[in-house]
Amino acid sequence: MKTEAILFAGVAGFFLVTDVLYAVWSKDPAGTAALTVSFLMALLVTFFFATNYRRKGLRPEDRGDGEIHERSGPVDFFPPHSAWPVLTAAGSALAALGVVFGLWLFLIGLGVLLAGVFGLVLQYARPQG
Repeated sequence: MKTEAILFAGVAGFFLVTDVLYAVWSKDPAGTAALTVSFLMALLVTFFFATNYRRKGLRPEDRGDGEIHERSGPVDFFPPHSAWPVLTAAGSALAALGVVFGLWLFLIGLGVLLAGVFGLVLQYARPQG
């Protein structure tokens, strides 16, 4: 994942330079905000890849002498059926409708959305004991 981290660091650097130049020359807050968000998202992906590289090291496909059989076996854990994505989507829809129809609906949607997100994050967290 070192190569991917370097690639996205280059993308983040491009967005940073473009953002600074655009902010200086255009004085347009919307474009500057969009480029800033693009820089931050590329930086987030860079951080993810760099952190995974530091934790796990080189993958077999990153090495010149890597063999196919080194990547065989279980890939990862994929959860079975879950109701949390549906609740998260419903909360997002309610929050979006709340922007149009009123604060009361937005707050209900935000509560449903937070419940769905916490459910997704913590559905496999088990207390130690």
